[in-house]
Amino acid sequence: MSSQMQQIDRSDISDEHWQLRVDLAAAFRLAVHFDWHESIANHFSAAVSADGKQFLLNPKWKHFSLVKASDLLLLDADDNTIMEQPNAPDPSAWSIHGAVHAKVPQAKVLLHCHPPYATALSCLKDPTIKPIDQNTARFFNRIAVDWEFGGIANDEAEGVRIADAFGNSSIMMMGNHGVSCAGESVAEAFEHLYYLERAAKTMVLAYSTGQTLSIMDNDIAEKTAQSWEEYSDSAFAHFDQLKVLLDQTDDSYRH
Repeated sequence: MSSQMQQIDRSDISDEHWQLRVDLAAAFRLAVHFDWHESIANHFSAAVSADGKQFLLNPKWKHFSLVKASDLLLLDADDNTIMEQPNAPDPSAWSIHGAVHAKVPQAKVLLHCHPPYATALSCLKDPTIKPIDQNTARFFNRIAVDWEFGGIANDEAEGVRIADAFGNSSIMMMGNHGVSCAGESVAEAFEHLYYLERAAKTMVLAYSTGQTLSIMDNDIAEKTAQSWEEYSDSAFAHFDQLKVLLDQTDDSYRH
């Protein structure tokens, strides 16, 4: 499959493919709603093929608030000629998302951005989200940390290095950089990102008091994290409700 750089025709693709586009477009709009976006930077992607090599990605330099389902680029990680085309994707997006989708099985959807509180934590010597409440305990022993920030990731080697740093995790704090959340679906990846930023906010606020953190016992933290996993279906309900809220003000992301 060659890379497609123009808006697609709805009639040319399956209902499942179109729904994936709609959900990914909704994620961009919701990132704006929650103030996780950054200028015209950062990227969200979703694998279309089983091996992850064919994936959807936002166009270069398009603001998250304007992304529509039909705008998303359909790319093939094995087709390097796309970088020579007029509407080539951002080089950093191409190197990171292509590598992650090809090398990280759990990353069917990959959301990378620089939300304020999680990014603030990523800039600390110890970016650990410690289990100090129910939300922070959700991530107990479940986050990878990439300590090797090497500048803007605009080459293949850096993308592969970042993909390898994920390991078996679906969530990664990227030191001196930001965060990346992966999932089997847009809803699941988005839920990781949503609660990660809330947990990071709690950490930053707790640190700001200057008092000693009250950290849970490891057994309680693990029990709490496992309980979150038993409520995994809530991610889909939450995301559906968020799309309802989007539709009340602007449903153009669906177009």
